[in-house]
Amino acid sequence: MTKLSVNINKFATLRNSRGGNNPDVVKAAIDAERFGAQGITVHPRPDERHIRYQDVLDLKPVISTEFNIEGYPDERYLDIIEKIRPTQATLVPDSPDVLTSNAGWDTIKHRDFLKDIIRQLRSYEVRVSLFVDPVEELIKGAADAGADRIELYTEPYADRFQQEPEEAIRSYVTASSFGHELGLGINAGHDLNLDNLRYFKEKIPFLDEVSIGHALVCDALYYGFENTIQLYLNQLR
Repeated sequence: MTKLSVNINKFATLRNSRGGNNPDVVKAAIDAERFGAQGITVHPRPDERHIRYQDVLDLKPVISTEFNIEGYPDERYLDIIEKIRPTQATLVPDSPDVLTSNAGWDTIKHRDFLKDIIRQLRSYEVRVSLFVDPVEELIKGAADAGADRIELYTEPYADRFQQEPEEAIRSYVTASSFGHELGLGINAGHDLNLDNLRYFKEKIPFLDEVSIGHALVCDALYYGFENTIQLYLNQLR
């Protein structure tokens, strides 16, 4: 079964908007696992506009499934990974000022940089995933750089899904098969939701994990957190 990793950034965004510790992101992570999530994802950005450095430290001892820490591999991020030793480090090419991840790595242009970073992270016994667009040459670049997995950037799929599902999924089917042939694990994330997730799962072979945050938290406002996680898990079964 494809694993569901719940991104809890939005719980931290809500907390930070008011101050204090409501909602409690540590409790959100514990509850997500209790409700069936097979992983927890966080993205501690330098401005700490949602998940904070201290949150990551607080989460480490309570997570019993897989801990996935996303981020741009600057000195601060590398320090976090060395201290926490999560299950997975997902590297994204975001500059500090972007609102959300909106493109994958150019793994050809940045191959030497990524190769050095990946070697360092793997020395901590951390699995490394690279955020990439569904383009074969970029996936080959991820393999050449030494990544264990790729995370397919799925916003283009989500944008096109309602009008042209077969065309929306086409490049992702090819990309996932190609990545698998190269020995890469296949993750996916960005704008996956209850409308488009089942189709994605059915069409994409070898899908190891999806990371979902914004849509899942929005759905939880209507359906409840526990029920929402079950709804997402049902899409992946």
